[in-house]
Amino acid sequence: MHSSDAQHAQAYREFTHVLDPKVYEPLPGDWLIGITDVVNSTGAIRAGRYEDVNYTGASAIAAIGNAWGDFDFPFVFRGDGAAFALPPEGAATAATALRQVAAFVKDRFGLDLRIGLLTVQEIRAGGQDVRIARYAASDVATYAMFAGGGLKWAEQQLKNGHYRLQPEMDGGEPDLTGLACEWRPFASRQGQILSLLVEPTDRVTPERFAALARDVIAVFDEGPRQSHPLPSVMGVPKDERVRVAPERWAGVAANSDFRKYDDGLRLTVDCAVEQIDRAEAILVAARARGEVIFGLHRQSHALMTCLVPSARPDAHLHFLDGMDGGYAKAAEMMDPRKRLSA
Repeated sequence: MHSSDAQHAQAYREFTHVLDPKVYEPLPGDWLIGITDVVNSTGAIRAGRYEDVNYTGASAIAAIGNAWGDFDFPFVFRGDGAAFALPPEGAATAATALRQVAAFVKDRFGLDLRIGLLTVQEIRAGGQDVRIARYAASDVATYAMFAGGGLKWAEQQLKNGHYRLQPEMDGGEPDLTGLACEWRPFASRQGQILSLLVEPTDRVTPERFAALARDVIAVFDEGPRQSHPLPSVMGVPKDERVRVAPERWAGVAANSDFRKYDDGLRLTVDCAVEQIDRAEAILVAARARGEVIFGLHRQSHALMTCLVPSARPDAHLHFLDGMDGGYAKAAEMMDPRKRLSA
């Protein structure tokens, strides 16, 4: 896959299509993979600092895109961090932007952000791969989906101290133009906001895992608007003086990343307790067969962090997480030392 192919591959409009392992294309070996991760994010969230954590998680995407000159590169928001891919000519841009972001969030929020860069080739040498597909959330917003196990492997390497970059304390501020948390938290209307992470084990085939993911998605598809966590009518801006046209809100909701695939299934959904119980039963059975590990966290509200690229404000992106721990809490529940409800 050439650089242009990686950025302009076919985008799928149906989310279930990106659960099919056959639609993923391998990235070139010389491409760079960047990983960020807030150290002790669950502690910061326990202290009520979920907005700071989410803003930090999205900040690397904003800084890279603004420094690179466009946002047409593969990336994924993970709540307390992010991952992205850039062609080799982006190495200096990525390293500088990541170092600036880590210094900025340390100074502004007192948060430690792990930052790392490595090549796809190095990931393949570790026995994993990075393949991407593109999901069109709307006519103007496209999100990259990642498969192959490479991001998960790279994140673990970063936590073990490999491929890590140091913050650049005197390197200038990152350009975070367009990044904002301008909406109040969104209360559940169906029962609970669920943050769900499901990852395949080494024992399951990609095809079998895709079938399991489809079964879980089908449970939430039964809910209004596929259990979308944003209201259909209107969100409430933090600034009460702001007036938002209904058509603008419809675009915000459509351009959000409430469902994604990132070496596993990652969902932020608004659903009934009964739906959560059914999905959990599917996953508990799959875990008992050794096919998956999963974590889920229930909360009352969802949070949204917005990115509006200045060059293409119509292609605005909206990153969703649960308010009371979200993906970070779900990931903590995946720890084998912690018991999940069975």
